[in-house]
Amino acid sequence: MALPKFIITMDGYLRLGMVNQHQELLTGNDSCIGGGYYQFDWTSNRLVLDRASFEFGRPRWHLLETLKVPAVYRALRIVYCYDDDFHEDYIVSDELRIEYYE
Repeated sequence: MALPKFIITMDGYLRLGMVNQHQELLTGNDSCIGGGYYQFDWTSNRLVLDRASFEFGRPRWHLLETLKVPAVYRALRIVYCYDDDFHEDYIVSDELRIEYYE
């Protein structure tokens, strides 16, 4: 069943899509450093990322300085919500430099 999933590539690209498996979001020689699920919170103007990819695990944000995001999401604040009691939400938009691409 296709679900709203995301991955982060080693090159720093955020890829979103309705797919059955996270690996379907990979292209060419991509190397994935984690993924999960996403939803839009239009009330708060946020792109909410959460959980972990079965294939690739949680995003390894510490490996990135810049996150490359599709330009269509330019107005949204990006947040990663951990699904445990040990981590606070990671405000991606505050912690990483964001570049937008077409």
